Amino acid sequence: MSVVKPFVTLVGAGPGDPDLITLKGIKAIKDADVILYDALVNEELLTYAKESCTKIYVGKRAERLSTSQDYINKLLVDYALTHGHVVRLKGGDPFVFGRGGEELDYVRQFDIPTAVVPGISSSVGLTGLQQIPLTYRGISESFWVITGSTSDGRLSEDLYHAVKTNATVVVLMGYSKLQQIIELYQNNGRGYLPIALIQNGSLKNERLAIGTIDTILEQVHKKLLGVPAIIVLGEVVEKHQSFQKLKSEIQHLEA
Repeated sequence: MSVVKPFVTLVGAGPGDPDLITLKGIKAIKDADVILYDALVNEELLTYAKESCTKIYVGKRAERLSTSQDYINKLLVDYALTHGHVVRLKGGDPFVFGRGGEELDYVRQFDIPTAVVPGISSSVGLTGLQQIPLTYRGISESFWVITGSTSDGRLSEDLYHAVKTNATVVVLMGYSKLQQIIELYQNNGRGYLPIALIQNGSLKNERLAIGTIDTILEQVHKKLLGVPAIIVLGEVVEKHQSFQKLKSEIQHLEA
C-alpha cells in the first residue's frame, strides 16, 4: 500500500469563466486526490482532474448556505488524512471573503502542510472585464472591497465610512442590501454617484445595470438582475462605455 501524504491546497478558481484560472491552479487540480468545490466554481474546471479524483460539491452561497463551514473544515482534514492531496476549489480568490483563512487555521491544527494558489477576485476581475478601472488618476486613489452584510445580517460598518470617501467601493454579496446601500448614499448627499451591478460576470448569461444611486433600481428591475452580483460605486463607473449615453439620456429627461 502507498503511504498517504496529507496536503491541502486552496485554489482560487476566478470569477466564473474557466479561462480565468491560473496555470498553477490547473496544475493543482490535475494533482488532486480529492476536490471540494463551491457553488460559484465553473464545473468545466473539474474536467482537468484525474479519473481517480474524488469530487465533492460543498456549495455555499451568500444569503443561503447549504454546507456549513465547520463541516467543510472537517472534510478537508478527513480527506487529507485518508486520501492525500485535497484541493479546496473556491470561486474568486480564497482570501477575499472566501473564508480561506479560517480553513487554513483549522487544517494547520492537524500539522497538515498547506499551500495557496491565488485567484482573480470578482472585485477586480469583473470590473476589469467591464473596462471599469478601479483606480484612475485624478478620480480615485484607492478602492475598497467590502462584504454586503456581516455574519449577523447587518450592513457592514465599513460602508458607513466608505460613503464619505472618494474611493471606488466594490460590494460583494450585497445584492440583498442594495436598497439599504442606496439609502445610505442618498442620506449622505451622493445620489448622483455612478453605480454598476454585474450579475454572473464573465459568463454567457452575464447581466449589467449601470446608472446613478438615484436611478439604479429602475435599471436593475429593467435588466432583471439578481444574485450573484457585485456592486461597484464610484466616479470610475463613468468610464464604462455605456455610461456617457446613459448620462446624456438622464440630462435630456431633466431638461
